[in-house]
Parts: sequence; C-alpha cells; structure tokens
Amino acid sequence: MRTDDLIKALDADARNKAMPLRSAWRMAAGAAVVIAAVVFWLTIGPRHDIATAMHTMRFLAKFVFTIVLAVSAFALIQALSTPGASTGKAATGMIAAPLLVVVAVILELFVVPEAQWGTRLVGTNMPVCMIFIPLIGIGPLAIFLWALNHGAPTRPVLAGTVAGLLAGGLSATFYAAHCVDDSPLFVATWYTIAIVILAALGGLGGRLFVRW
Repeated sequence: MRTDDLIKALDADARNKAMPLRSAWRMAAGAAVVIAAVVFWLTIGPRHDIATAMHTMRFLAKFVFTIVLAVSAFALIQALSTPGASTGKAATGMIAAPLLVVVAVILELFVVPEAQWGTRLVGTNMPVCMIFIPLIGIGPLAIFLWALNHGAPTRPVLAGTVAGLLAGGLSATFYAAHCVDDSPLFVATWYTIAIVILAALGGLGGRLFVRW
C-alpha cells in the first residue's frame, strides 16, 4: 500500500469513528443536566417551602422563562455548530424568553402597588442569585464548549456566547427551585445579569477554545 493510500485510509477510519454531532449534543445535554443537578443539591438545594410555592403562578413562571431560554439556546447552538445549517429560525426563537419576561414584568407592575416595586426588584436573595447561577452553570458551559468542537462553528465567539446562554438557562432553572424571590421584577433583573455573566464567559471560551 502506498503512503498516500494509507493516509487516506487512516483519515477515513478516523472519520468513521468520530462521534456524530447529534450524539455529541445529546451526550453534552445529559452530562450538563447531571453536573448542574449535583452542584445544586450539594450546595443550596430547593427552598424549604417548595411544596407550597409550586402552587403559585409567580414561582412557576420563573421556570417557564428559564426553560424556554434553555430550549431555544439549545436549538440555536446546534444550528451554529452544524456546517451549512440555517440559523434564522433558531435565532428568532431566542426572542421568546425575553418577551415572556417583559410581559410578566408589565403584568407585575399593574398588579403590585408602585411603592412595592423597588422592594420586589431588590428582593432578599440577590447575592445568592448572583453567585449560584454562574456557579451551577460553569460546569455545563465547559461541556457545551467541548461539544462545539465536534461541530464546525464558523462564528466561535457567537457560538460560545449561545453556549453561555444555554448554560445560564439550565443553571437558572435549578436555582429557581431555591430562590424565594418570585417576582418577575427580580427575575428580569438579577437572573438576567447572572446569565449574561455566563454568556460573556462563553463568548471568551469560544474565542479561546473552540476550534475545528
């Protein structure tokens, strides 16, 4: 066998053994959920009155926002990592979570007296929120950056930023089970800032570590 033929055969064999992109993302998603869950349970865990809180609309609304963010970011990051894939529809889907928060905030402002707006916004749990959403999300972010290297993202910084939003949506979903501040004003402010921190870290990680 000639050297050129051997190189081609080795290249074809390596390609056949490479993990398919869809499988890489499924594995990444599963591993990220497990890591986030472990960190959450070992650090803060759910709030003591969660059984009661689950029957209130404000508590449940937090999960609608965080889950919609995670799902839409997951769709977009898969598109960004797939060669030739269209990202327009997935990118449009990213509007859903912020729009839901805006609607919830407007409803809150109508329902709650103006004198209470500042109290609802500041809440009682802000420092914990700002620490634990990034803390719970840093492991998943690393997993998602790893998964990006199994694809071919032509815009690594953007892809990394979306990976941060995905990690933020996932970590905020877990953190919401602990947080006693259920006001949309609090969520729109502090959850958003904490998630943006992960997005910024993701953009930096995409620039430094995402290669194909």
